[in-house]
Amino acid sequence: MMPINLKSGNKLKEGLNNGKFVYTSELSPERGTDISKIRATYELLKDRITAFNITDNQGANMKMSSLAGVICIKQFGGEPIFQQTCRDRNRMALESDLLGAAAFGVKNILTLTGDYISFGDHKHAKAVYDIDSVNLIEIIKGLNSGVDMNGNKLAGCTDFYIGAAVNPESVPLEPQLIKFEKKIDSGCNFFQTQAVFDTDKFGKFYDFYKKYKDIKIIAGIYILKSAKTARFMNKSIPGIYITDRIINELENAGEPLKKGIEIAAGIARRLKHMVHGIHVMAYGIEDKIPYFLDEFEK
Repeated sequence: MMPINLKSGNKLKEGLNNGKFVYTSELSPERGTDISKIRATYELLKDRITAFNITDNQGANMKMSSLAGVICIKQFGGEPIFQQTCRDRNRMALESDLLGAAAFGVKNILTLTGDYISFGDHKHAKAVYDIDSVNLIEIIKGLNSGVDMNGNKLAGCTDFYIGAAVNPESVPLEPQLIKFEKKIDSGCNFFQTQAVFDTDKFGKFYDFYKKYKDIKIIAGIYILKSAKTARFMNKSIPGIYITDRIINELENAGEPLKKGIEIAAGIARRLKHMVHGIHVMAYGIEDKIPYFLDEFEK
């Protein structure tokens, strides 16, 4: 691993602020200490992905920490996005991990409340939810200005580019829009959306957020590998609804994965004029992301 350059810039922030269309993608740590998959996926995508999200016990399933993962990406020479959920830590632990990440040069953060414990593999764990994602944004804004949430001065402040999540296909949409505005008022700079499958619904969200000229929106794009996967997501992942039309296309395709890549690229192309980048999700098939990017960009 190469030494971490603590004085490096922020590719994500600089790209978005300079009007560049950015690409982000997710890397999920293993349930263990092996980082070979993170490294292999990073090496495959490093020339095409602007910044890499490291998930934080995604879906309430226990994995190696996001903090360790983002440090790995920094050591590889890449730009990480540190995910923090409020589900597993109280405010003191969240602040502590944020300071630790900043000490290693991490500059991007995605704030999440977190999926409920009942969805994951440690169903008897006790959820924390000491604060929510709006509160966490406020805390990070304070850390950036040199104080913790109690007003105590820091020996060295953070420099986080603050992100949050939004679901543009939520039904009803209004509660999402209220929280979206609260996150902006609290200091959020960019949003990564839940996976988009219905561009008409996204258009209604676009009509609302386009008035926020300084806020950057990165649309979530999920590569489906089969109709079975789509049905499982509809059943098991909160906030996801994949249409029957998409499921039928996958069901009737001779090569479902190829069709899934084509569907994802088509959605991304229809969204491109409304967003500042795309966030590519391809769980278990990260090696197919270059094929998706080729299809999207052709």
